[in-house]
Amino acid sequence: MPTDHRRQPALAAQQPETDPMNETHPKDEKVPLMQQLLDNPFLLLFLGVMIPMVVYTLWGVIDILTIPLAQ
Repeated sequence: MPTDHRRQPALAAQQPETDPMNETHPKDEKVPLMQQLLDNPFLLLFLGVMIPMVVYTLWGVIDILTIPLAQ
């Protein structure tokens, strides 16, 4: 008869402590610049508003400048 899986210990408890999430890293390890930028929600908000605004403004100015003059 098959054993009841609910009576066995969890798989995580059976595995050795080689999980990468359990490894400790030195505190003096430098955080990459891109991670520092992407961890800042206000910078992401600012860039998410400013980049489309600048692109659409430039697109509109170029579009207006390329309209032929009336005769």
